Parts: sequence; structure tokens; C-alpha cells
Amino acid sequence: MSPATDPLALARALIRRPSVTPEDAGAIDLLIETLTPLGFVCHEIRSASGGPEIRNLYARRGEAGPNFCFAGHTDVVPPGSGWSVDPFAAELRDGRLFGRGAADMKGGIACFVAAVARLLAEGAPHGSISLLITGDEEGPAVDGTVKVLEWLAAREEKLDACLVGEPTNPRRLGEMIKIGRRGSLNARLRVLGTQGHAAYPDLADNPIPRLIDLLRRLTAHPLDDGTDHFQPSTLTLTTVDVGNPATNVIPAEARAAFNIRFNDRHSGASLKAWIEQSVAAADLGRVEIEVAVSGEPFLTPPGALSDRLVAAIQAETGLLPDLSTSGGTSDARFIHALCPVVEFGLVGQTIHKADENVAVADLDRLTAIYHRLLAGWVGR
Repeated sequence: MSPATDPLALARALIRRPSVTPEDAGAIDLLIETLTPLGFVCHEIRSASGGPEIRNLYARRGEAGPNFCFAGHTDVVPPGSGWSVDPFAAELRDGRLFGRGAADMKGGIACFVAAVARLLAEGAPHGSISLLITGDEEGPAVDGTVKVLEWLAAREEKLDACLVGEPTNPRRLGEMIKIGRRGSLNARLRVLGTQGHAAYPDLADNPIPRLIDLLRRLTAHPLDDGTDHFQPSTLTLTTVDVGNPATNVIPAEARAAFNIRFNDRHSGASLKAWIEQSVAAADLGRVEIEVAVSGEPFLTPPGALSDRLVAAIQAETGLLPDLSTSGGTSDARFIHALCPVVEFGLVGQTIHKADENVAVADLDRLTAIYHRLLAGWVGR
């Protein structure tokens, strides 16, 4: 079996490139070396607007439509501690491949390539196949997929359908497809008061009770009851901080932060306005607010793309996958405005953990699923 058609060999080679964001460590070069003999024209898109330079890859085989795109990332999170193996040695143990990125998502990229190579062995496709690979998904995500999509727009190059290979399955391969994602908003509150002695509270302005009252108001009622494809939006407190080491001092300020994961009944702008209105209505004195929206909610309604992927999954695993919008954000949030996009990849139980690993058998099954999907989209 050639390296291109063997997902295990390519996954191991990618894992051995320690591409912790923003480092590439040769991962993009390896993909270019693998894809070029398959007839792909490879374009490297570099960007450094958000800090260190990021290497991204857009590779396309063919010029005719439709253009089916696989999207993913070669960057990984730091390994951390607690590993029983070298996180970048790609060790095999008891039928499983261990290493940082095995599931998230170098294993998925290897399955992209292997599925394409197997399809090409059956004859030239009637459309185009492309791979959009970023090195900035686990980082700020400002120099990655967004920059590649801007580059495509400048060339007037179109994507007709896209599959993002994130590890979507909770326990078994074939359980879950993501057809959308909730939006994410982070807010920081700073309530200002006047410092003073704890024995003389009348001479100070304690910001802590006012912060507590504000947080109670914000969390008092559910944001919504959910929609047909989305679970209810959630507001989760992530920190409450005074930073006061003294026992006899009333602090001058108190801070808190929270995250909102929101469905398509809201937008980042509408939630920002709601937060500001809630603070103003509380009339709690001097309060500073910072709001950052990292992604808006999106949905690819069930249709041709998800139907064909479901059929491929059922054929290879016997499972009927859930069509879900749960979990965090992904780079699919940038792609959905261009074309229908779904997410499906390996099992995600160990992602970002020590001893991240995947079943070798799942690499073969995922390759077979991708092959079936491709064959139905651009195959002869």
C-alpha cells in the first residue's frame, strides 16, 4: 500500500511533526510532498497579521465543478504532562495510535488523503477535489482558514461543498455529524467602588455586592428554550475575582467573566445589546463591560451533503448518526457562508488530553466513509 492510500502511515508521519500552534514543524511540507504526485496543485498561503507567521495550504486537483473540499488543521495543542508515551513518536499499542493530534486532527487529514488516493485509483473524477488545511485552528484563528478563504475569494474560486474533519464522535465512529455550531461570546465585567476599611463600610463603596447582584440578574432566566436544531443557549460564569489578600480592606473593584454559547435565535450583536441593557437597568453604579464574539451560530440544514454522508456512514458502520449542533466552535463557522458544510471525523474522547489516541481500525473505516462520500459527489 502506498503512503498516500495508507492513512496510518500518513497519520504517523504527521504526528511526528510537532506542529504546536503556531509552529508548522514540516507538516505542510509533508502534505505538499504527498499531494503533488496525486495531481494536486498546491498553494501555500502565509499570514502573520495576528502574530507569528502561519503556514496554510490550499491544494486542488481538477478545474471543473463541482469542487468538493476537505478542510482541517495540522496545528495541535501543547502535549502537556502525564503521557505514558512520547507524544510525538506516533507509537502503536494494542491496535491504537498514540500521539498529539492523532484524533484532533492529523488522523482525519490522513483519511482525507487516503480516500482521495483510492478514488483516483478508480479513475479520474468528473469534478474537482480540494484540501484546505490551516496551521491556526487551535490558536487565535485569525491567520488560518479566514486568510485562505480571502485568498480564494480574490481568485474567484468556488467551493461547492465542504467536510471539516474534526473529531465529532463521542464514543464510536459513526455516532454524530455536526451540521452547525452554536455561537460563542465572552464578556468581562468590572464593577468599580471605593476602597476602605472593613470596620467602616459607610466610608467606602463596596463593589462586591453590586457585582453579585448583577450576576444574579444575568443568570436569573434562561436565554431561550432551544430551536429545532439547537439546544438552549447557556450563560456560564467562568471567573469571579476580587484579588484582595487583606481581611480588613474593602476592595476598590470586583471583576467577573462569563461565556454565552448561543443558538440561532440570537446574534453576537443582540446579546451584547442585552448585556448592556441589563447592566444599565440594574443601575449599579460604575460598571465597565468588554464583549468579544468568537463565532456566530450557523446551520447547514439537512440536505444532499448530510444525506450522502449519513448513507456512507451507515454503509460502513451500520450506525445512524445524529445530526448535531452541540459542542464548541470550529473553522466551519468561516466556511458555511460559502457553501454547505458538515463536520465528521474520528472519536474525540481523548482530544487535548494526555495519551491522545485513536483506533487504527477507525482510520480505515473513516477513510472508507470519506471515499464513499467522494465517489457519490465527484466520482465516475
